[in-house]
Amino acid sequence: MLGELTGLRQSLLEYHQRSKHRVNHYAPGPGALDWVNQPNPFREFQGAAQIKSPLLADSLTTPYNDVRRGLLPSPRTFDLNSVAILFEISLGLSAWKSYGGMRWALRCNPSSGNLHPTEGYLVCPGVPGLSAGVYHYLSRNHVLEQRAAVDDPRWTEVFCDNGILVGISSIYWREAWKYGMRAWRYCQHDCGHAIAAVSYAAAALGWQTRLDLSVADDVVAGLLGLDRAADFGTAEKEAPDALLWVGDPDAQPDPARLLEPLHMANWHGRANELSQAHVLWPEIDSIHRTTHKPSTPERPAPLPLPLQPPDAPAIDLSFAGIARQRRSAVDFDGATRITATAFFAMLDCLLRRRATPPWNALPSAVLVHAAVMVHRVDGLQPGLYMCLRDAAALPDLKRSMRSEWLWQKVGPEHLPVYLLLPYDLRDAAKLICCHQDIGADSCFTLGMIARFEAAWHEPWLYRRLFWECGMLGHVLYLEAEAAGVRSTGIGCFFDDEMHALLGIDDHSWQSLYHFTLGGAVDDTRLSSLPPYEFQP
Repeated sequence: MLGELTGLRQSLLEYHQRSKHRVNHYAPGPGALDWVNQPNPFREFQGAAQIKSPLLADSLTTPYNDVRRGLLPSPRTFDLNSVAILFEISLGLSAWKSYGGMRWALRCNPSSGNLHPTEGYLVCPGVPGLSAGVYHYLSRNHVLEQRAAVDDPRWTEVFCDNGILVGISSIYWREAWKYGMRAWRYCQHDCGHAIAAVSYAAAALGWQTRLDLSVADDVVAGLLGLDRAADFGTAEKEAPDALLWVGDPDAQPDPARLLEPLHMANWHGRANELSQAHVLWPEIDSIHRTTHKPSTPERPAPLPLPLQPPDAPAIDLSFAGIARQRRSAVDFDGATRITATAFFAMLDCLLRRRATPPWNALPSAVLVHAAVMVHRVDGLQPGLYMCLRDAAALPDLKRSMRSEWLWQKVGPEHLPVYLLLPYDLRDAAKLICCHQDIGADSCFTLGMIARFEAAWHEPWLYRRLFWECGMLGHVLYLEAEAAGVRSTGIGCFFDDEMHALLGIDDHSWQSLYHFTLGGAVDDTRLSSLPPYEFQP
């Protein structure tokens, strides 16, 4: 057993090291883009019945500030209308863009390169407007494709009318087509974004969300029908990622109990092929096997200390409005500034609070912290700062980083933010972000520093580290919109240049994701169209 674990560690570390971008060479990629085989961004199951979902997001008036403060409305009844809103403002389309005869969709959940490897599923008992079973969400048409119809009282007994399950899977090829070996990382980021997007949308409907961290991948695959080889044929396979319970947090069911009644279900639909040809990346297959998740015991983290709510944002739209206007910036003006109050309010939303999205969905210890390079924040010196999302990590981080750092406490008393180095780091930020100006032209840029050693004994936790990073990114996306600015995830960064800046020289902590926020420069050549203009 020890030998097997050592082998998995070695495989994990090899992938992690080989998939790093470096100043003298980038991680292995396709070299050039094969536009003929660009993957279809929409998975559908041909032959499955499609349940048309109403477009009702405009009827949801829950303010964004209430959601981010954990002030949730009375829970909606679970029915087709409420489920339709949940998917529309979490995994649904937010707009269409067009230029030069080309047209492409944007979604409420962000994705690296807008490639969207993430697929969403609904597993539910019979509710008004929906029969019991398993559904795939086709965002292009805002419909639920009925994959399995279940007529078994044991299925209903498991749910006890207390909630629904949302499943998440990844199609690695969608990212690998453009990003090669590093694509697996981006799929995990996107899974984290999707987890957060569902958690926020559920909260706006008055529902709590819990990520099931005990369930095995094989159970998720069986529950979503991902292991049905005949239904996929030569189509691209989907990797099981996560299962979210939406509803009464004290009545979370055991998903494995749903498999037996599902065996007698009637399944429908065959997956469409997304590309005619593929480039195989054995390293992605290897890390997928290495991080395969078995059934694990529940290990809930201690409840966080009660914290005062974050300061209100500058713009308090409805949550649905904020969710659908979220965009990834492609360029910053290099001039826009934010206030220190706005800056600290954003960081405050990164702290784990028990009933506040998206952290209510992650019932486990904090494993990721933020190293922030501040460039344009009024009332705050430019320099390097550290935001600890769990103050208990301070001794370990101090030991792992440069001994000369100041660790000078700044900001609100309850917020563990420390100034490490007062200095203009715009050039360093640009270099670390693969020489991209967007790193220097921002108000601030941050690196997400993860406790990498957590995956040594349980390699599947490597995925969970990326999920937490994606969740942090989603918080910053929404906070940026509410502050009147814009943000974007940075997948292309020089990992070890960030480590060198911080003084990290081993694998106890690793930088897994970068993010930047500022005044966006819009591309006026692009036209915007409504997300579902073809629907009445």
